[in-house]
Amino acid sequence: RSIYWIIHKEFVPPGLTVSAVFYVEVLTRLQKCIARVHPAIVNNWQLHHDNGPSHTAFCVVEYLVQHKVVTLPQPPYSPDLHHASVKALQEAVMRELNSNLVQVFLEAYENWKTRWQQCVGAEGCYFEKF
Repeated sequence: RSIYWIIHKEFVPPGLTVSAVFYVEVLTRLQKCIARVHPAIVNNWQLHHDNGPSHTAFCVVEYLVQHKVVTLPQPPYSPDLHHASVKALQEAVMRELNSNLVQVFLEAYENWKTRWQQCVGAEGCYFEKF
């Protein structure tokens, strides 16, 4: 049985753009946090991120390969979550992170996997129901 934890979160400081260099710094902090908080999984964790330029940049891919980080592929199409502002998004994320309901997280993860499989099955085409 897999166990999932939220180990680290960061918001991009106002006025900053997520560059590949910045993202490598975040990944480095994430690795250190994993080593400190859950050393048993330091060599066995997976990362899901989207296909944004900072996530697919050569230096990021190189970092992930060097540190043997397994990445889960982004589905060909994934509906976006919409929030009125960055602040509203951050508040929603923090509300969920602070709720610390493991079962809710596990259910969300299972639902994400189901939607991901539907996206792959649709071969990147739009679909209404998920």
